[in-house]
Amino acid sequence: MEFELRLPDIGEGVAEGEIVRWLVAEGTPVKEDDLLVEILTDKAAMEMPSPVTGVLAKIVAQPGQVVPVGEVLAVIEVAPADSLGAPGPSSPGGDVLAVPAVRRLARDLGVDLSAVSGTGPQGRVTEEDVRRAAASPAYPSPPPAAEERIPFRGKRRMAARKMVLSKSTIPHALLVDEADATNLLSIREAMREIGAKEGVKITILPFIVQAVVTALRTHPAMNASLDEARGEIVRKKRYDIGVAVDMEDGLVVPVLRDAGEKTIVELAREIERLSERARSGTLPLSDLSGSTFTVTSIGSIGGLFSYPVINVPEAAILGIHKIVRRPVVREGKIVPRDMVYASLSFDHRLVDGGTATRFMNDVIQQIESISLS
Repeated sequence: MEFELRLPDIGEGVAEGEIVRWLVAEGTPVKEDDLLVEILTDKAAMEMPSPVTGVLAKIVAQPGQVVPVGEVLAVIEVAPADSLGAPGPSSPGGDVLAVPAVRRLARDLGVDLSAVSGTGPQGRVTEEDVRRAAASPAYPSPPPAAEERIPFRGKRRMAARKMVLSKSTIPHALLVDEADATNLLSIREAMREIGAKEGVKITILPFIVQAVVTALRTHPAMNASLDEARGEIVRKKRYDIGVAVDMEDGLVVPVLRDAGEKTIVELAREIERLSERARSGTLPLSDLSGSTFTVTSIGSIGGLFSYPVINVPEAAILGIHKIVRRPVVREGKIVPRDMVYASLSFDHRLVDGGTATRFMNDVIQQIESISLS
Protein backbone atom coordinates (compact mmCIF):
# COMPACT_ATOMS: atom_id res chain seq x y z
CA MET A 1 0.00 0.00 0.00
CA GLU A 2 1.28 3.42 -0.91
CA PHE A 3 1.29 6.24 1.63
CA GLU A 4 1.61 9.84 0.42
CA LEU A 5 3.82 11.92 2.70
CA ARG A 6 2.49 15.49 2.64
CA LEU A 7 3.72 18.78 4.09
CA PRO A 8 1.65 19.15 7.27
CA ASP A 9 -0.06 22.31 8.49
CA ILE A 10 2.22 23.38 11.34
CA GLY A 11 0.24 26.51 12.18
CA GLU A 12 1.70 29.95 12.99
CA GLY A 13 0.51 31.19 9.59
CA VAL A 14 3.00 28.98 7.72
CA ALA A 15 1.65 28.27 4.24
CA GLU A 16 4.67 26.65 2.58
CA GLY A 17 8.07 25.14 3.18
CA GLU A 18 11.33 24.68 1.32
CA ILE A 19 12.89 21.24 0.99
CA VAL A 20 16.45 21.61 2.29
CA ARG A 21 17.63 18.01 2.02
CA TRP A 22 16.44 14.43 2.21
CA LEU A 23 17.97 12.47 5.05
CA VAL A 24 17.34 9.10 3.36
CA ALA A 25 17.57 7.98 -0.25
CA GLU A 26 14.87 6.47 -2.45
CA GLY A 27 14.56 2.75 -1.89
CA THR A 28 15.65 2.98 1.74
CA PRO A 29 13.66 1.11 4.42
CA VAL A 30 12.28 3.48 7.05
CA LYS A 31 10.57 2.94 10.35
CA GLU A 32 7.88 5.03 11.98
CA ASP A 33 9.44 8.19 13.50
CA ASP A 34 12.63 7.90 11.44
CA LEU A 35 13.64 11.39 10.27
CA LEU A 36 13.12 11.69 6.52
CA VAL A 37 13.53 15.26 5.34
CA GLU A 38 14.70 18.67 6.53
CA ILE A 39 12.22 21.46 5.75
CA LEU A 40 12.64 25.21 6.16
CA THR A 41 9.73 27.58 6.68
CA ASP A 42 9.83 31.33 7.15
CA LYS A 43 9.69 30.61 10.89
CA ALA A 44 12.12 27.76 11.50
CA ALA A 45 13.86 24.64 10.22
CA MET A 46 12.41 21.27 11.12
CA GLU A 47 13.10 17.59 10.45
CA MET A 48 10.00 15.64 9.46
CA PRO A 49 9.64 12.05 10.71
CA SER A 50 8.02 9.17 8.90
CA PRO A 51 4.47 8.51 10.11
CA VAL A 52 4.61 4.88 8.89
CA THR A 53 6.97 1.94 8.49
CA GLY A 54 7.90 0.95 4.97
CA VAL A 55 10.22 1.85 2.09
CA LEU A 56 10.75 5.37 0.74
CA ALA A 57 9.61 4.49 -2.76
CA LYS A 58 9.70 7.90 -4.45
CA ILE A 59 10.88 11.41 -3.61
CA VAL A 60 8.51 13.92 -5.22
CA ALA A 61 9.69 17.28 -3.83
CA GLN A 62 13.35 17.92 -4.57
CA PRO A 63 15.85 19.97 -2.52
CA GLY A 64 15.40 23.68 -3.16
CA GLN A 65 11.75 23.26 -4.11
CA VAL A 66 9.16 25.35 -2.22
CA VAL A 67 5.93 23.43 -1.66
CA PRO A 68 2.60 24.53 -0.16
CA VAL A 69 1.02 22.91 2.88
CA GLY A 70 -0.71 19.67 1.86
CA GLU A 71 1.57 19.02 -1.14
CA VAL A 72 2.95 15.50 -1.61
CA LEU A 73 6.62 15.30 -0.63
CA ALA A 74 7.24 11.59 -1.16
CA VAL A 75 5.60 8.20 -1.49
CA ILE A 76 6.23 5.47 1.08
CA GLU A 77 5.47 1.86 0.26
CA VAL A 78 3.99 0.59 3.50
CA ALA A 79 5.26 -2.89 4.39
CA PRO A 80 5.12 -5.26 7.35
CA ALA A 81 7.82 -4.48 9.88
CA ASP A 82 9.33 -7.96 9.61
CA SER A 83 10.03 -7.44 5.91
CA LEU A 84 12.42 -4.59 6.65
CA GLY A 85 15.18 -6.51 8.36
CA ALA A 86 17.24 -7.15 5.23
CA PRO A 87 19.44 -4.46 3.65
CA GLY A 88 17.49 -2.06 1.46
CA PRO A 89 17.76 -1.86 -2.37
CA SER A 90 20.34 0.40 -3.94
CA SER A 91 19.66 4.05 -4.56
CA PRO A 92 19.16 5.42 -8.07
CA GLY A 93 22.16 6.27 -10.17
CA GLY A 94 24.17 3.15 -9.33
CA ASP A 95 24.60 0.56 -6.60
CA VAL A 96 26.04 3.04 -4.09
CA LEU A 97 23.98 3.91 -1.02
CA ALA A 98 24.21 7.63 -0.26
CA VAL A 99 21.73 10.35 0.65
CA PRO A 100 21.21 13.23 -1.82
CA ALA A 101 23.33 15.64 0.23
CA VAL A 102 26.30 13.26 0.03
CA ARG A 103 25.77 12.77 -3.72
CA ARG A 104 25.78 16.57 -4.22
CA LEU A 105 28.96 16.87 -2.17
CA ALA A 106 30.61 14.17 -4.28
CA ARG A 107 29.62 16.00 -7.48
CA ASP A 108 30.94 19.29 -6.10
CA LEU A 109 34.26 17.70 -5.11
CA GLY A 110 34.57 15.59 -8.26
CA VAL A 111 34.55 12.31 -6.34
CA ASP A 112 33.40 9.07 -7.98
CA LEU A 113 31.04 7.53 -5.43
CA SER A 114 31.44 4.05 -6.87
CA ALA A 115 35.10 4.15 -5.84
CA VAL A 116 34.38 5.18 -2.24
CA SER A 117 34.07 2.63 0.56
CA GLY A 118 31.09 3.55 2.71
CA THR A 119 31.43 3.42 6.48
CA GLY A 120 27.78 4.17 7.28
CA PRO A 121 24.97 1.72 8.02
CA GLN A 122 24.62 -0.99 5.37
CA GLY A 123 27.75 0.39 3.67
CA ARG A 124 26.18 3.80 3.07
CA VAL A 125 28.66 6.48 1.97
CA THR A 126 28.85 9.39 4.42
CA GLU A 127 30.01 12.99 3.98
CA GLU A 128 33.18 12.12 5.89
CA ASP A 129 33.87 9.27 3.44
CA VAL A 130 33.55 11.65 0.49
CA ARG A 131 35.76 14.33 2.04
CA ARG A 132 38.38 11.73 2.94
CA ALA A 133 38.39 10.50 -0.65
CA ALA A 134 38.59 14.04 -2.01
CA ALA A 135 41.67 14.68 0.13
CA SER A 136 43.45 11.61 -1.20
CA PRO A 137 46.21 11.82 -3.89
CA ALA A 138 43.76 10.36 -6.42
CA TYR A 139 41.93 13.70 -6.46
CA PRO A 140 44.38 16.57 -6.84
CA SER A 141 43.05 20.03 -5.99
CA PRO A 142 41.36 21.68 -8.97
CA PRO A 143 42.65 25.01 -10.26
CA PRO A 144 40.98 28.06 -8.64
CA ALA A 145 37.73 29.04 -10.36
CA ALA A 146 36.85 32.54 -11.44
CA GLU A 147 33.53 32.42 -9.60
CA GLU A 148 31.50 30.32 -7.22
CA ARG A 149 27.79 29.59 -7.57
CA ILE A 150 25.89 28.88 -4.35
CA PRO A 151 22.26 27.69 -4.39
CA PHE A 152 20.00 30.52 -3.23
CA ARG A 153 17.83 28.64 -0.77
CA GLY A 154 17.40 27.77 2.87
CA LYS A 155 17.45 30.46 5.55
CA ARG A 156 19.06 32.94 3.17
CA ARG A 157 16.19 32.76 0.70
CA MET A 158 13.54 32.86 3.43
CA ALA A 159 15.17 35.93 4.99
CA ALA A 160 15.38 37.55 1.56
CA ARG A 161 11.66 37.03 0.98
CA LYS A 162 10.86 38.75 4.28
CA MET A 163 13.18 41.65 3.40
CA VAL A 164 11.51 42.11 0.03
CA LEU A 165 8.06 41.98 1.63
CA SER A 166 9.10 44.58 4.20
CA LYS A 167 10.68 47.02 1.76
CA SER A 168 7.94 46.66 -0.84
CA THR A 169 5.00 47.14 1.53
CA ILE A 170 6.29 49.42 4.29
CA PRO A 171 7.33 53.06 3.70
CA HIS A 172 10.53 53.05 5.74
CA ALA A 173 11.80 56.20 7.44
CA LEU A 174 15.13 56.46 9.27
CA LEU A 175 16.20 58.31 12.42
CA VAL A 176 19.80 58.27 13.66
CA ASP A 177 21.04 59.56 17.01
CA GLU A 178 23.81 58.83 19.49
CA ALA A 179 23.98 57.89 23.15
CA ASP A 180 26.66 58.16 25.79
CA ALA A 181 27.26 54.55 26.85
CA THR A 182 30.04 55.25 29.35
CA ASN A 183 27.80 54.62 32.34
CA LEU A 184 26.25 51.56 30.65
CA LEU A 185 29.67 49.96 30.20
CA SER A 186 30.54 50.62 33.83
CA ILE A 187 27.31 49.01 35.02
CA ARG A 188 27.80 46.06 32.66
CA GLU A 189 31.31 45.56 34.06
CA ALA A 190 29.99 45.69 37.63
CA MET A 191 27.38 43.05 36.80
CA ARG A 192 29.78 40.62 35.16
CA GLU A 193 30.61 39.05 38.53
CA ILE A 194 26.89 38.65 39.25
CA GLY A 195 26.42 37.04 35.86
CA ALA A 196 29.36 34.70 36.44
CA LYS A 197 27.76 33.47 39.67
CA GLU A 198 24.51 32.89 37.78
CA GLY A 199 26.33 31.11 34.97
CA VAL A 200 25.46 33.66 32.27
CA LYS A 201 27.46 36.22 30.30
CA ILE A 202 26.27 39.81 30.71
CA THR A 203 26.39 41.82 27.47
CA ILE A 204 24.97 45.26 26.71
CA LEU A 205 21.97 43.78 24.87
CA PRO A 206 19.82 43.09 27.97
CA PHE A 207 20.25 46.71 29.03
CA ILE A 208 19.22 47.91 25.56
CA VAL A 209 16.13 45.66 25.62
CA GLN A 210 15.18 46.99 29.04
CA ALA A 211 15.59 50.57 27.84
CA VAL A 212 13.44 49.85 24.77
CA VAL A 213 10.63 48.32 26.82
CA THR A 214 10.57 51.32 29.17
CA ALA A 215 10.30 53.68 26.19
CA LEU A 216 7.61 51.54 24.54
CA ARG A 217 5.42 51.86 27.61
CA THR A 218 5.43 55.64 27.10
CA HIS A 219 5.07 55.49 23.32
CA PRO A 220 2.54 52.74 22.46
CA ALA A 221 2.50 53.79 18.79
CA MET A 222 5.94 52.18 18.48
CA ASN A 223 4.66 48.83 19.79
CA ALA A 224 2.07 48.34 17.07
CA SER A 225 1.26 46.85 13.68
CA LEU A 226 -1.14 47.62 10.84
CA ASP A 227 -3.99 45.25 10.00
CA GLU A 228 -4.62 46.42 6.44
CA ALA A 229 -7.39 43.91 5.80
CA ARG A 230 -9.50 45.38 8.60
CA GLY A 231 -8.19 48.92 8.35
CA GLU A 232 -7.01 48.94 11.96
CA ILE A 233 -3.88 49.90 13.87
CA VAL A 234 -3.17 47.20 16.44
CA ARG A 235 -1.38 48.47 19.54
CA LYS A 236 0.16 45.62 21.53
CA LYS A 237 -0.21 45.47 25.31
CA ARG A 238 2.67 43.02 25.66
CA TYR A 239 6.39 43.53 25.15
CA ASP A 240 7.78 40.59 23.20
CA ILE A 241 11.08 41.82 21.82
CA GLY A 242 12.65 40.23 18.75
CA VAL A 243 16.45 39.96 18.83
CA ALA A 244 18.14 39.56 15.46
CA VAL A 245 20.75 36.77 15.41
CA ASP A 246 23.38 36.85 12.69
CA MET A 247 24.02 33.44 11.11
CA GLU A 248 26.15 32.36 8.18
CA ASP A 249 23.18 31.03 6.23
CA GLY A 250 20.66 33.76 7.06
CA LEU A 251 19.19 36.00 9.73
CA VAL A 252 16.72 34.73 12.32
CA VAL A 253 14.81 36.72 14.96
CA PRO A 254 14.01 34.78 18.14
CA VAL A 255 11.63 36.44 20.59
CA LEU A 256 12.13 37.48 24.21
CA ARG A 257 8.69 36.90 25.73
CA ASP A 258 7.45 39.37 28.37
CA ALA A 259 10.74 41.24 28.27
CA GLY A 260 9.38 43.94 30.55
CA GLU A 261 8.95 41.46 33.39
CA LYS A 262 12.53 40.14 33.36
CA THR A 263 15.66 41.27 35.19
CA ILE A 264 18.95 41.94 33.41
CA VAL A 265 20.25 38.50 34.40
CA GLU A 266 17.02 36.83 33.24
CA LEU A 267 17.16 38.68 29.93
CA ALA A 268 20.82 37.74 29.46
CA ARG A 269 20.07 34.08 30.15
CA GLU A 270 17.14 34.04 27.72
CA ILE A 271 19.13 35.82 24.99
CA GLU A 272 21.92 33.28 25.44
CA ARG A 273 19.48 30.36 25.23
CA LEU A 274 17.71 31.68 22.15
CA SER A 275 20.97 32.53 20.36
CA GLU A 276 22.47 29.10 20.99
CA ARG A 277 19.34 27.30 19.81
CA ALA A 278 19.07 29.58 16.77
CA ARG A 279 22.62 28.75 15.71
CA SER A 280 22.02 25.03 16.26
CA GLY A 281 18.76 25.17 14.27
CA THR A 282 16.68 23.80 17.14
CA LEU A 283 14.42 26.76 17.89
CA PRO A 284 10.71 25.87 17.86
CA LEU A 285 8.26 28.03 15.93
CA SER A 286 6.92 29.44 19.19
CA ASP A 287 10.27 31.21 19.76
CA LEU A 288 10.38 32.70 16.26
CA SER A 289 7.05 34.47 15.90
CA GLY A 290 4.89 37.08 17.56
CA SER A 291 7.45 39.77 18.37
CA THR A 292 6.08 43.30 18.85
CA PHE A 293 9.34 45.25 18.35
CA THR A 294 12.81 44.19 17.20
CA VAL A 295 16.34 45.13 18.24
CA THR A 296 19.37 44.38 16.08
CA SER A 297 22.74 44.79 17.78
CA ILE A 298 25.66 44.60 15.37
CA GLY A 299 28.16 46.64 17.34
CA SER A 300 30.37 43.64 18.02
CA ILE A 301 30.89 43.34 14.26
CA GLY A 302 31.38 47.03 13.50
CA GLY A 303 29.86 49.76 11.38
CA LEU A 304 29.11 53.40 12.21
CA PHE A 305 25.35 53.03 11.73
CA SER A 306 22.91 51.15 9.51
CA TYR A 307 19.43 51.35 8.04
CA PRO A 308 17.73 48.24 9.50
CA VAL A 309 14.87 46.62 7.61
CA ILE A 310 11.64 46.47 9.63
CA ASN A 311 10.59 43.02 10.81
CA VAL A 312 7.13 42.69 9.22
CA PRO A 313 4.51 43.53 10.52
CA GLU A 314 6.07 45.61 13.31
CA ALA A 315 6.11 49.41 13.43
CA ALA A 316 9.85 49.82 13.96
CA ILE A 317 13.27 48.27 14.53
CA LEU A 318 16.16 49.69 16.54
CA GLY A 319 19.77 49.16 15.50
CA ILE A 320 22.58 49.50 18.06
CA HIS A 321 26.11 49.87 16.73
CA LYS A 322 29.71 49.78 17.89
CA ILE A 323 30.69 51.71 21.00
CA VAL A 324 33.63 54.02 20.34
CA ARG A 325 35.58 56.11 22.87
CA ARG A 326 35.96 59.60 21.47
CA PRO A 327 36.24 63.18 22.69
CA VAL A 328 32.97 64.99 23.43
CA VAL A 329 32.10 68.26 25.14
CA ARG A 330 30.66 68.00 28.66
CA GLU A 331 30.07 71.16 30.71
CA GLY A 332 32.36 73.14 28.46
CA LYS A 333 35.21 70.65 28.64
CA ILE A 334 36.45 68.07 26.14
CA VAL A 335 36.37 64.66 27.81
CA PRO A 336 36.64 61.06 26.58
CA ARG A 337 33.30 59.22 26.52
CA ASP A 338 32.08 55.89 25.14
CA MET A 339 29.59 56.85 22.43
CA VAL A 340 27.24 54.66 20.40
CA TYR A 341 25.06 55.38 17.38
CA ALA A 342 21.48 54.13 17.32
CA SER A 343 19.34 53.94 14.18
CA LEU A 344 15.57 53.61 14.20
CA SER A 345 13.71 52.46 11.08
CA PHE A 346 9.98 53.07 11.40
CA ASP A 347 6.80 52.56 9.40
CA HIS A 348 5.79 56.07 8.35
CA ARG A 349 2.17 54.94 8.00
CA LEU A 350 1.99 54.30 11.74
CA VAL A 351 4.61 56.60 13.20
CA ASP A 352 5.47 60.21 12.39
CA GLY A 353 8.86 61.82 12.87
CA GLY A 354 7.94 63.52 16.13
CA THR A 355 6.80 60.30 17.81
CA ALA A 356 9.87 58.43 16.56
CA THR A 357 12.19 61.16 17.87
CA ARG A 358 10.55 61.30 21.29
CA PHE A 359 10.77 57.51 21.51
CA MET A 360 14.47 57.61 20.59
CA ASN A 361 15.07 60.36 23.14
CA ASP A 362 13.57 58.18 25.84
CA VAL A 363 15.63 55.14 24.80
CA ILE A 364 18.80 57.25 24.94
CA GLN A 365 17.82 58.72 28.29
CA GLN A 366 17.34 55.19 29.66
CA ILE A 367 20.72 54.07 28.31
CA GLU A 368 22.54 57.06 29.77
CA SER A 369 20.88 56.99 33.20
CA ILE A 370 20.98 53.27 33.87
CA SER A 371 21.97 52.24 37.40
CA LEU A 372 22.22 49.12 39.55
CA SER A 373 19.31 50.19 41.77
